[in-house]
Formats: sequence, C-alpha cells, structure tokens
Amino acid sequence: MGLGEINWFSFKSKATQQKEQEDYARWAFPYGQKQRDNLEALLREIFPGETVPSMLIPFLTCKELYQGVLQKTGSVDSAIDAMINIQKKYKQILKKRSMTTYLALVLADAVIDERCEYPTLEEIKNWAAELDTRRNS
Repeated sequence: MGLGEINWFSFKSKATQQKEQEDYARWAFPYGQKQRDNLEALLREIFPGETVPSMLIPFLTCKELYQGVLQKTGSVDSAIDAMINIQKKYKQILKKRSMTTYLALVLADAVIDERCEYPTLEEIKNWAAELDTRRNS
C-alpha cells in the first residue's frame, strides 16, 4: 500500500491495518530501522529545522512516484525526466525548490545496500544541482 492508497474511511480489522502498515514499512525501508535512521539523519542535515514527518512525507511520496514511473518506462533516465515534470501535480507535497533534492535522495535510496550508507550531504546537493540543470534545459 502506498501513500496514494490510504483510505481513511476503511473499516479494516486491526490485524489487517497492522499488516498493511508493516508491508508499507518494509517497502519504504527494506533494510529496516538502520536505513530509516540513516536517511533521517541525512534529511536533518539537508533540511535543518524541519520535522521528520515534514521531510519523510515528500521523500516517500517522491519514492512511490519514482518507482511507479520507473515500472512504466523501464528507464531510469525517462523516470527522472518524468519526475522532474510531475512536480506540478504534487506541488502541495513536493515543493519546487526541494523536488530535485528529494529526487536525488530517492535515487540514492534506490542503490543503497544492507550497509545503508547514503551519499554525503555535499553529494546529494551536487546531484540535486545536476537535476535542476536537467529540469531547466
């Protein structure tokens, strides 16, 4: 279940709700709590002063959208281009000024392994700048 699939008026049993939450957590952080902790630490560096939920919601939205586009296109480059253009549709969640930063984080997240070592703050900023250049060209 992704962010776009939440049904607040659903009458599901607690067991079903818990299973769906666990499935979503496994999708969001396949390497578990270590991955989440490392990502949150990086997010706090990138967006100082922001709350964790206010950073995780756009990240997870971007991750879900990216994976959906990637499945449709089958190409990382096409998915990146689509994500750069999709921002307008999700402007309440994905602010234009930070869209490429979240996309850079999603791309980094897609290639980490069980060590859960994310790129540095500087590397993410550089990737985001490259994505900004791509968006503006």
